[in-house]
Amino acid sequence: MEKVWWPLVGNFEHLHPEYEIYDWNRRSQFLDFAFITGNGDRIGIECDGFQSHIKDMDRERFSYALNRDTFLAGMGWRMLHFAFDDIQNRPEVCRMLLQMSVMPMMIGTSATPTLTPMQKDVLKLAWRSGRAIRPKDVMEVYRINFRTARNHLNILVEHRLLKPVGDGKYVRYYEIVGGFPKLLLE
Repeated sequence: MEKVWWPLVGNFEHLHPEYEIYDWNRRSQFLDFAFITGNGDRIGIECDGFQSHIKDMDRERFSYALNRDTFLAGMGWRMLHFAFDDIQNRPEVCRMLLQMSVMPMMIGTSATPTLTPMQKDVLKLAWRSGRAIRPKDVMEVYRINFRTARNHLNILVEHRLLKPVGDGKYVRYYEIVGGFPKLLLE
């Protein structure tokens, strides 16, 4: 997770390796990683190798693997799977997918009183898009005018959650600053 989680989040807090869970038969199983937030959200992260998870799998193991994920989803877990080859050779793909899947949920669970619900939504949009965000993007998604969109973006700049980028005279777009903002996890 050093190549995927750390560059995105900036810490390993609340991330538990080899996390023990139990299936519907009370059989002990281990998730590669479990991320458990302070408010109880649970995300299981599996790093699946081709040899052990696909090539050597028979029909019974295949069925069990699908049923286990479905059971865990029913128990409130959000399961994410990454190919081991992608983690090793294409970590940027894994970071992008992790960012799209996990970060909006983390922002939505924030207890930060300094951001309004709309500002949180704009920050979610920035994380989901996986690229720099423009006032036009905010205008189109939330059906607001340019001035209101820019004000929301500028407040996120003041909180050091976004960074304005431009040609010196005009701001063209806004980029996410560093890793995921820790203050939104509390």
